[in-house]
Formats: sequence, C-alpha cells, structure tokens
Amino acid sequence: VQMVESGGGLVQPGNSLRLSCAVSGTIYTINAMEWYRQGPGSQREMVASVVSGGSTNLGDSWKDRFTIARDNAKNTVFLQMNNLKPEDAGVYVCHVEYMVKDDNLYKFRELWGLGTLVNVSS
Repeated sequence: VQMVESGGGLVQPGNSLRLSCAVSGTIYTINAMEWYRQGPGSQREMVASVVSGGSTNLGDSWKDRFTIARDNAKNTVFLQMNNLKPEDAGVYVCHVEYMVKDDNLYKFRELWGLGTLVNVSS
C-alpha cells in the first residue's frame, strides 16, 4: 500500500490551500482517514478526520476554517484550508487506517505519510 500527499506550500495569511492524500494498493476497506499537524517544537495533533460512513471531525482550532472530505472511489482524502493563519504552519501528515484480507482473515493496518509542508507568512 502506498500513499502520496500533496498540496502544501507557502501562502500569505488569509489565503487557502488544499491538501490531498491518495492511497493505493490492495485494500479491503478504509476505516478512517486523518490529517495531523506537526508544528515547530510541538507535538503532533489531529486536525481532522473522516470515517468510512462519511462522518467528519475537526479540531476546535480549525472547525470554522477547514473542511475534510474523502473520495471513496479514489481512496483519497482532501483537507481544504481557508483563511490560513501563521499558527497553522507546519508539516501536515496523512494517516490512514484500513483493512486487508489475508488468508480469509481481515486484518487491521495503518499507514503514515511523510507529510507536506505548509508555510503561512506575509
């Protein structure tokens, strides 16, 4: 199973970015797709998540400005980030929890991406 993250970059405060995380390979089903933020000198924190049924959850710092959505057909999750602030800067890392079928057994797997850098500065 492979993961490709994209969409990071340098933007001015108030602007927008859209992150993408695409997963490919032999997957039975994807349970959850999440975005985490790793800020400078801080612990990794969950920004947003979306589960297989479509329910989403966003952290309090982002719920008014960010949205998360997934394309099940393409095993891709998107994070739309609007009205970006300097404190949103960091490495955004995709995390996926999925199931595989192995010898008629369903097994839990998870995958972390390498991250995509978001910089917000004037």
